[in-house]
Amino acid sequence: MTDNNKTNNYRPSRNNRGEFGFNSRPKNDAYAPKPRNNNPNELVKIGISQGDINGIGYEVMLKCFADSRMMDCCTPILYGSSKILSYYKKLIGANDFAFLNIRQANQAEDHKFNVLNIIQEEVKIDVGQPTEIGGKLAAMSLERACQEVMDGHIDALVTNPINKKNIQSDTFNFPGHTEYLTKKFGADESLMIMTCRNIHIGIMTNHLALTDVPKILTKELIIRKLRVMDNSLRRDFGIRMPKIAVLALNPHAGDHGLIGREDDEIVAPAIKEAFDQGILAFGPYPSDGFFGNGSMNDFDGVMALYHDQGLIPFKLMSFTEGVNFTAGLPYVRTSPAHGTAYEIAGKNQASAQSFRNAVYLAADIIRNRREYDELTSDTLKKARRENMIDEDITNELQKDDEEPTI
Repeated sequence: MTDNNKTNNYRPSRNNRGEFGFNSRPKNDAYAPKPRNNNPNELVKIGISQGDINGIGYEVMLKCFADSRMMDCCTPILYGSSKILSYYKKLIGANDFAFLNIRQANQAEDHKFNVLNIIQEEVKIDVGQPTEIGGKLAAMSLERACQEVMDGHIDALVTNPINKKNIQSDTFNFPGHTEYLTKKFGADESLMIMTCRNIHIGIMTNHLALTDVPKILTKELIIRKLRVMDNSLRRDFGIRMPKIAVLALNPHAGDHGLIGREDDEIVAPAIKEAFDQGILAFGPYPSDGFFGNGSMNDFDGVMALYHDQGLIPFKLMSFTEGVNFTAGLPYVRTSPAHGTAYEIAGKNQASAQSFRNAVYLAADIIRNRREYDELTSDTLKKARRENMIDEDITNELQKDDEEPTI
């Protein structure tokens, strides 16, 4: 028996997608934004939460925006502290890095790194160590940045890594950013998508203990998550007819019930129903064979059922470049795909590529959404006009039919 002889194991061929997304970009700069004109008013405002001040967040920000070309794709606004930024400037030798202190987002200047101070007093920085103040300031920054994007003062949010333990409080009682943002923004459903170049891996159950995954896995949940991914691949990534592979829960997709019945009784029926609803979903595919034989190259998106099933292959393929994107939210949020990395904090060893790609992707998704919404809006308007014309013609014909003949 092969690993891929389960339900709906049709393998689609690749199409020419990426016509107006970032998928067609050269591999050495996967997320470089689309060309902009010279009108500074069109720059996207990216709000950046500072994350844990004792991790590598400030270092990767400095390294990213030390390249002035980054300012051509967005106007960055850090919700943090100019004093902490100055500390890390000195620590990693970025003495020439210039920034502008502002009091509110509308004071942000294009082609400059803007800092909106959420705290004025000095704070103790313990580089590489989790501290109570580090968690408190991470939560303060995130809360302020979220409110700013909800109020329309910024266009998108890029979140620096947090420590999921020291950030816990009465107001932040969540296993991670994704769950917090889903509730904060009032989204009905969200999906963590790990992405890099043409790789888009959705994590169905987020930060959930493995023992709890089978308990919450239902046909309804799978269909809801597939719908979020399908919509996101179309609207956020510019893929017109996305094909999504769904991974199996059990080894060998359960071997027809020999090592688990969930794939036959829950996953496969959910895929079929989603397909019948117009979502091009296929599977379930055993994850070892799927990634091992390159099957993922035949799909636009992959839906993993639990965290490590998707994150292990993703980080093996794109550890220093990947981005965490939260699909399904009314606002755009991206994040580098790494954590606080305390072990290298302050040592000037952290790579800024993942953070840089998170900024690029946030700017790109804003533009993709605007383009998609404009195109679909025009289509709807055209359809309405055509329907009105058809209705008018029908009414006239009915009038003609009612007139007596001579």
